[in-house]
Amino acid sequence: MARVRRGFRARRRRKKIMAAARGYRGAHHRTLRGAVQVLRRGLAYAYRDRRVKKREFRRLWIVKINAACRELGIRYSRFVYGLKKEGIELDRSVLADIAIADPSAFRDLVKRAKSAAEL
Repeated sequence: MARVRRGFRARRRRKKIMAAARGYRGAHHRTLRGAVQVLRRGLAYAYRDRRVKKREFRRLWIVKINAACRELGIRYSRFVYGLKKEGIELDRSVLADIAIADPSAFRDLVKRAKSAAEL
């Protein structure tokens, strides 16, 4: 029986994989098997790291807010508690931006949070 060459669908699938593996080193961009393995791993990392990125940014914002708070004599946790009691609903990314870009506005927020936290 003659060998079946699988036709255009298989070629399209292979071309798609090889195009995605362009720029990889060594056999990973030359051989289909190597490209498939590396692409699978890369897509798994991409999926995972889209979630990890959100965690890392939140940690960074908290570090920035904490540093700005400590310069003004309050801990991060007391600051967030005071904001919550005051009814100020700003997320951490906005607070971090305010802390860096507009220190006087951040100072006012700290003042309000301090007074609310001490009540």
